[in-house]
Amino acid sequence: MQKPRILVARAIFPEVIERLAQHFEVEANVHDDIWSPAEFAAHLRDKDGALTTGSERIDAALLAACPRLRIVANMAVGYNNFDLAAMDAGGVQGTNAPGVLTETTADFGFALLLATARRVTEGERYLRAGQWRRWSYDLLAGAEVHGSTLGIIGMGRIGQAIARGGAYGFGMRVIYHNRSRLAPEVEAECKANYVGKEELLRTADHVVLVLPYSPESHHTIGAPELALMKPTATLVNIARGGIVDDAALAEALRTRRIAAAGLDVFEGEPQVHPGLLEVPNVVLTPHIASATLPTRLAMAQLAADNLIAFFAGRGPLTPVNQPRPRSDTNG
Repeated sequence: MQKPRILVARAIFPEVIERLAQHFEVEANVHDDIWSPAEFAAHLRDKDGALTTGSERIDAALLAACPRLRIVANMAVGYNNFDLAAMDAGGVQGTNAPGVLTETTADFGFALLLATARRVTEGERYLRAGQWRRWSYDLLAGAEVHGSTLGIIGMGRIGQAIARGGAYGFGMRVIYHNRSRLAPEVEAECKANYVGKEELLRTADHVVLVLPYSPESHHTIGAPELALMKPTATLVNIARGGIVDDAALAEALRTRRIAAAGLDVFEGEPQVHPGLLEVPNVVLTPHIASATLPTRLAMAQLAADNLIAFFAGRGPLTPVNQPRPRSDTNG
């Protein structure tokens, strides 16, 4: 019997490619070329499945060009590159990679919070520029983290891990806002109290965004929300680009409406709003919150697990949709 044909859309770990090759005919983008949508469709046209990294758009136009496609496994917890309605209608399964990156991403969220609050990158630039010549009482003085109020918007696995780190590691008062309130025992474990969004923005010393992107969460933080925050507050986004109105944030930072921000994700990334590049009070990182080698390998292996289980007839491990059955065009 002919093996299913799989496209690996970006370069990933060689050992994962070797594992996939035991089950499938694999075309792998080993040179990590960045394909246009038309090029991506051309590579995917004769494939039964794909392993993607979150940057490849799966929409109705692509599905119409790829009639064999049955599953797309994202090597990411987010899946806003999926048009789920089109995938449901087209009978294409989507999967993601949750769980395996929770603690690693939460660690980075705290690293970004600390760097932002304590002005770490401002200090490094100051030093490298040769400006550090003497001590002064207010030299690059930042905000307290320990004992302060941490506000988390989006209280899934990663949000809960950040809450625990703040409460137990830094003695922070933790408040959160979420689409639905957590169970009392989970709140107790995280030492977190549920509040309305406006109360969180008005109260928190440090606001961390960890909610998934959707049309409903687009620009969750814009000019009106930034206007509610304390002038001394910081904002950290490790969620997805589009959660924050980057233009409004750049203006809020320029005018010191808020003290500082730390961003790992951006609207239209890898492009970054030019206003964010012009202000000193922002820490910018290139979407690396899950970037440790063990975690990235676990993400790739989970994507492979989804493909293997699906084509073995066991069903995907971490589905994100429930598509209608698609006709098998593989003969």
